Amino acid sequence: MTEAILLVGGKGTRLRPLTVRTPKPMVPAAGVPFLTHQLARARAAGVEHIVLATSYLAEVFEPYFGDGSALGLHLEYVTEHEPLGTGGAIRNVAERLHSGPDDPVLIFNGDILTGLDIPALVDTHRTAGADVSLHLTRVEDPRAFGLVPTDGTGRVTAFLEKPQTPEEIVTDQINAGAYVFNRSVIDTIPAGRPVSVERETFPGLLAEGAHLQGMVDSTYWLDLGTPQAFVRGSADLVLGRAPSPAVPGRRGERLVLESAEVAGDAKLSGGTVVGSRAVIGAGARIDGSAVLDGAVVEEGAEIRDALIGAGARIGARTVLDGAVIGDGARIGADNELRGGIRIWCDADIPAGSVRFSSDQ
Repeated sequence: MTEAILLVGGKGTRLRPLTVRTPKPMVPAAGVPFLTHQLARARAAGVEHIVLATSYLAEVFEPYFGDGSALGLHLEYVTEHEPLGTGGAIRNVAERLHSGPDDPVLIFNGDILTGLDIPALVDTHRTAGADVSLHLTRVEDPRAFGLVPTDGTGRVTAFLEKPQTPEEIVTDQINAGAYVFNRSVIDTIPAGRPVSVERETFPGLLAEGAHLQGMVDSTYWLDLGTPQAFVRGSADLVLGRAPSPAVPGRRGERLVLESAEVAGDAKLSGGTVVGSRAVIGAGARIDGSAVLDGAVVEEGAEIRDALIGAGARIGARTVLDGAVIGDGARIGADNELRGGIRIWCDADIPAGSVRFSSDQ
């Protein structure tokens, strides 16, 4: 297995304001762009050549990762100028692949943090003689996901969109967002128009009698599509609950990057990460949160399960609980922001003007 496609073209609308200036895969998680963790795990599994299918803010990726040699990879970049969906994006980069028709190609979604055993998925694909293999995971409440039932051999029998009644919930297995395609199957995806692999390609292949294999791997899995999930994923990487060879430091209660300044009596816990050039003031308490590069948290602030954007400033004694603060925002002293509130980039909230906010 030497090739992969990474789908990193989404706008990350659910993650705003984090993605106003930064594409979702480039938002820092545990001190480095999230995409770094995916690339490092793919390389550790033996992947050597990866094509990145980019679209939104596509110009950001190549200046950061270059040709991939620093990670031991050969990276290429293909930009879609009009959104093509997951299937269209896969087809759009096919000409950059080196694989033969029967060779397997690994495909990742750029917003999934997972402990998937990548070699096991490839081995399952080969052993089963499948056309496409899917990583499946089990969830307690599958109503928000598409269900993927399988038979006793693991062969996929149906694709069921988000069930609404107990009778429709025939399995707890869902599509976990990583696939192995035979290269020849990629070439059958229609070119030049939007295509969804979930809604068009997979059901179509099944209807045509193709062999789609499922492999259930219920190790760590998290969709980072919301700010709350992203903060949790970053903390889990720091704590060592989520695997990655790219975490830039020892795992534990906190990760403080070089050039950050943390007061001696500040308390950082729960997988908190403090980015480069960030400053944490005296007596601050930060739990399970991410403070991005250049942000400032003033003395006595209390922060829990929050994300503070690059260059933002949190005033003295301000309380954040589940809040998301956009890049460059200024939150004055003695404010209290809770319940998933999102503050836009460069916003300016005066001291003492907000005491509480419910979910938005």
